[in-house]
Amino acid sequence: MPRVLVHQNLSILRNARLHRVLQLAGHELRFGLPRPGEGVLVWGASPTAWRGEALAARRGLPLIRVEDAFLRSIHPGRARGEPAAGYLVDPEGVHFDSRAPSRMERILASTDFHNPNILNEVSALIDCIFESNLSKYNNYDSDLAAPDPGYVLVIDQSAGDASIRLGGATAATFRNMLAAALRDHPDRRIVIRSHPETAAGLRPGHFGPADAERRVTLLTAPVSAHRLLAGAAEVYAVTSQMGFEAILHGHCPRIFGQPFYAGWGLSRDEQPIPRRTRRLTREELFAGAMLLAPLWYDPCRDRLCGLEEVIHQLAAEARAFREDRRGHVAAGMRLWKRPRLQAVFGGTRSLRFRDDPVAADRLATATGRGLLVWAGKEPEGFTPAAPCRRVEDGFLRSRGLGAELVPPLSLVTDDLGIYYDPTRPSRLEALIATPLTPTQRRRAEALLDRLRAGGLSKYNLGGATPALPPGRRILVPGQVEDDASIGKGAGAVRTNLALLRAVRQAHPDAVLIYKPHPDVEAGLRAGAIAPADLDGLADVVASGADPVALLAEVGEVWTMTSLLGFEALIRGLSVTCLGAPFYAGWGLTRDLGPVPARRTARPDLVQLAHAALIAYPRYWDPVARRPCPPEVALERLASGAIPHPGRLNRLLSKAQGRFASLAPLWR
Repeated sequence: MPRVLVHQNLSILRNARLHRVLQLAGHELRFGLPRPGEGVLVWGASPTAWRGEALAARRGLPLIRVEDAFLRSIHPGRARGEPAAGYLVDPEGVHFDSRAPSRMERILASTDFHNPNILNEVSALIDCIFESNLSKYNNYDSDLAAPDPGYVLVIDQSAGDASIRLGGATAATFRNMLAAALRDHPDRRIVIRSHPETAAGLRPGHFGPADAERRVTLLTAPVSAHRLLAGAAEVYAVTSQMGFEAILHGHCPRIFGQPFYAGWGLSRDEQPIPRRTRRLTREELFAGAMLLAPLWYDPCRDRLCGLEEVIHQLAAEARAFREDRRGHVAAGMRLWKRPRLQAVFGGTRSLRFRDDPVAADRLATATGRGLLVWAGKEPEGFTPAAPCRRVEDGFLRSRGLGAELVPPLSLVTDDLGIYYDPTRPSRLEALIATPLTPTQRRRAEALLDRLRAGGLSKYNLGGATPALPPGRRILVPGQVEDDASIGKGAGAVRTNLALLRAVRQAHPDAVLIYKPHPDVEAGLRAGAIAPADLDGLADVVASGADPVALLAEVGEVWTMTSLLGFEALIRGLSVTCLGAPFYAGWGLTRDLGPVPARRTARPDLVQLAHAALIAYPRYWDPVARRPCPPEVALERLASGAIPHPGRLNRLLSKAQGRFASLAPLWR
């Protein structure tokens, strides 16, 4: 394929994502007339493609077609102009034109797929797509269930789509398909699934309300494609991509057109394609269509990438859309936090802020929005009428302190409680108790390996490690004594001094290393211990030390509710809890505190880490300014390539230090 590709299309000219992807793939894309040795690029078989086709034919130049790949975006491109996550660049044809072979068809017909590594990867990726509930478009409503199982699913498409015309079908084909479904299944319900663009009013479909009758339901609601396929007894399609997804779900769909996935022995084809004689497995079909044919793009790292990275990125964006699609009213949020909260939760509809949670709940109820409440600002006994999520910082937060007004890369939202409050259930507890699939386990293990290798923790402040005496070393992390995690989760021991005394009493001969909390060391929060009170208790006061480096030098950790206990657990250390942090009570810690009796599950460390680091938090990339998966957040924290707070934040932080006794003003 030529290095320089020329086009004459304004839509391509405006498509910055396509330009970048082709540039990363080694091509230059420009508008104008081609020179000898260059190629002509057109968009699929669009209404304007004829210009490029005629130009290439007239000048004897290669014609290259480009189309969106099969995982595209949250919304259809026509709806909001979102760029695609990947592209199919084809110098041989176009995958939906059955009249002649395409690059996709050649890959499927000739590739030797008998490589266990590829097929094992494919199985994991299919599972990952199912678990992430991703399709080409992903603006479905996660609250909507599919119809009761056992129906026949008939898949509609946008009228006039090129894949219909070039896939051997017409509008009459859709009528024939519905008639066949009714004839083949006289006793079953028929569900016609409208195309997302039709449901959004962007393009007409082939079926409408007039087609609904006793046994036929027209489904225009944004139900997940995977939920629909999982509940279907049979699937009928013309050339829709959902026919491909049906194959991945184990269906043998009845196909009335000639799409790229027909003719390989995986579908019942009304119009066979004689030249397609090879028989493929679903894994081989997936490998060709999703691994080998597309160019995938990572918008956070600005690079070409593999399918797994695309799945994780789209899943992060889809979660943000699902949770924020109705908008929120946010309560109890300090002024300095609001820009980051607006960026994280206001992607669909801007946040509306109110100081008082009760007033915020009234506004949320009146406007059909959700309610976000900073967890520590929720009034006692508050029972909101609006759907409510409590917000807190995540466990991989930043390079710098929240008390110094450094904004977070991760935030948690909890519709049941909040992770640090053991007096009531939380969403994190439910996630910890949920067994992992093999795909989820592999991802969590890889994330833990990277976290350990990068020496990453919540704040990532660094610091020198002091010389430590030999012996049985126990790390005792100090905490902010008026922190909500102490107020809600501590037992009889509720101060740093009492914690040190308890550890010394239990281990009179051990080497106790006391690590003051960074916020306390900075003079921003309560919890300092007078030097005289440390005599005879702490052998070493590790002020300003890197907590991760200290964990490498000790054998165990004693804590009230500190997150450092979790960070010790995932590094293989023994942890004793005198309170009830989120990681206590699951059989992974020695518990001397009031652990809730409801924590009866026995997860392993990987399951705990998946819940706390992957499933529970939401991550936001301050470089690309978009939702991101935890793997991107880890890279940002490891590299330090994070925009620093502005001068105003630094001035506010200094003011906090001067007026530390007024800490409630900024908590």
